[in-house]
Amino acid sequence: MNKAQIIENVATTLKDTPSAQEIVKKGGNRDKRFHYLATHMVEKAIAKDALIVSENGAGTAILFKTNAKEENFWKDLPKELALVRHVTGIKNALKILKKQKYIKAQRPLEGDYLYCWFWGILPDTRGFGDETQTAKEMKDKMMDVADKLQLPLYAETRKRKVVIVYRRYGFDMFHEWVQPDGEKMWFLRYIPVKGVPHK
Repeated sequence: MNKAQIIENVATTLKDTPSAQEIVKKGGNRDKRFHYLATHMVEKAIAKDALIVSENGAGTAILFKTNAKEENFWKDLPKELALVRHVTGIKNALKILKKQKYIKAQRPLEGDYLYCWFWGILPDTRGFGDETQTAKEMKDKMMDVADKLQLPLYAETRKRKVVIVYRRYGFDMFHEWVQPDGEKMWFLRYIPVKGVPHK
């Protein structure tokens, strides 16, 4: 699958994602904003060798190997400012920064870890056997990386049904956060055990 199609799929999936709905400024040509955000995400994932795409193309995940010290605000500032201009707007950007500070504080302060920045399946494939197969395939790919590198894998979600799926796949829910707007966010992690592959 080519990059343009992956970007289109991510943009479509983002429109059905609560966090993206919150991030992307309302009004005007909102579809264009979702496409800009998807392009930014996919290009960043490709640059960091973090992109995972299912065999049928319906599922996309972005899995970064990172640590608390690696995040460099100044290095990414030009792109982040472009995101403010083209996607979020200043008001949303300030809310995002405050929320991201809390979210990042839930991850390890020392050592490397894997972070699932995005995991989505195209809406029109949901509710069918394909969705379960696609989700399992992508889960296996992500956990294979965690097992191979022996690094913990972190993720968060605002959808309760996604928590159930993550837990079924071997993730632990280690924190629940009621956000200022009353919405809940759940924090999950998978910690590989040496010599014991995931199921």
